[in-house]
Amino acid sequence: MKTFYLRELAHARSGDKGDTNNVGLIAYEPHYYPLLAQQVTVERVKAHFGNIVKGAVTRYEMPRVHALNFVLEGALGGGVTRSLSIDPHGKSYSALILTLPIEVPEDIAAKLIRRGRVAIPAAKT
Repeated sequence: MKTFYLRELAHARSGDKGDTNNVGLIAYEPHYYPLLAQQVTVERVKAHFGNIVKGAVTRYEMPRVHALNFVLEGALGGGVTRSLSIDPHGKSYSALILTLPIEVPEDIAAKLIRRGRVAIPAAKT
């Protein structure tokens, strides 16, 4: 297994509704979707966003379009008209989710590397 940032396997879009952010994650290729479904869990997303998301995280699976949708409650400092955030609409949340590390099997890793993608170096202990 090799580790890659999620951005090597998927793209994302995000936006707001009140104090709730919506992040859609779409696999670049259909065979990446099972990796996303297995590893991009509610728990990992909540931990990855840390203190940015104050409320619940809900995940919706859309296997026919090879996508996941995350609803992040309490994520925008009260909403656009109340937030002091630099990004009150939460557009940067799509970039943030793409920095989540994902474990990739050797066959997919080899294809990614051939395409010029770079694995995350293993941590030195």
